[in-house]
Amino acid sequence: MAQDSWPSPGHNDRAVTDSEYEVMAGRFSDDGVYGSPADAAVVAAGAGLTVTIRSGVAASVRGHAWTSGSTGDALTIAANASSSARIDRVVLRLDRSDWTVRAVVRQGTPGSAAPALVRDPGDTGIWEILLAGVTVSPGAGSVTVTRGELYVGTRIRPATANHLNPNPELGEMAWETDTQRVRLWDGSSWRTTYSDSGQLNVDSPLSAWSVQTQSVLQVRDGSAHLRLGSFVRTAGNLSGSVQSRLPVLIPAAYRHPTRDQYVIMYISGLQIGRATLHSAGTDGPGQLWLTQKPDIPTGRSILGSSISWAVS
Repeated sequence: MAQDSWPSPGHNDRAVTDSEYEVMAGRFSDDGVYGSPADAAVVAAGAGLTVTIRSGVAASVRGHAWTSGSTGDALTIAANASSSARIDRVVLRLDRSDWTVRAVVRQGTPGSAAPALVRDPGDTGIWEILLAGVTVSPGAGSVTVTRGELYVGTRIRPATANHLNPNPELGEMAWETDTQRVRLWDGSSWRTTYSDSGQLNVDSPLSAWSVQTQSVLQVRDGSAHLRLGSFVRTAGNLSGSVQSRLPVLIPAAYRHPTRDQYVIMYISGLQIGRATLHSAGTDGPGQLWLTQKPDIPTGRSILGSSISWAVS
């Protein structure tokens, strides 16, 4: 068969069959219900051996739209006369014999796991997605429903860090081409789900200290990991009562927005001190200051420990 495409004037005068529509529209949208798990359940236990389908629900199955309508629906669950519990499934089923989508019950087998969903390839058969599980105890006059809705997702948008979608949907993701980060909208803010800055040299030369071993920062998936290097005092004796800035500067994008970090410093001569890494909201954002220590004479070396913190 030669190549073809549709809809087009050269293909059946732009007419499209149901099977051709499925080929075209099956990935326009993910299979699933429109909404999120924060919505009320689509399927709930009804009176006796029934389940109810909530009204006002919309979904897509292989590009075919479905709605529960303004009144919803009720489905009958078969009685269980066996001595073992049975697990049924409520599914949305695309039936290619008439190209309709309906909520139906796929009955399970007592004592067995829930029945598998049917997903026939091609242009015949059926295609199912899950809405809920239904447990029917032996001889029971009512059922227990377990939520299982499959929800339509959102595509990952290419964007830049300063131009993310101003009206994102819950679960929306974006790939920031300038920062190489994947961001997720959680309903109130953008969260970093993937990032890797690589190893960054964060040395910031100062006349009072020379760098003996470089300080390296790496940020992955929203967490910053700093391995401080070692430094030598070069600008005269430093009194224990005087704070001193060390030759390190954290780039603006990787500073903690509100909280300072505290670092143990090892001072030659079997002594220790403490340094403070300032957050973005301070007068010295991203700077590292030696704050608690003994007197440090010229030529004395200090070594910093490693620390981590969360970045937005």
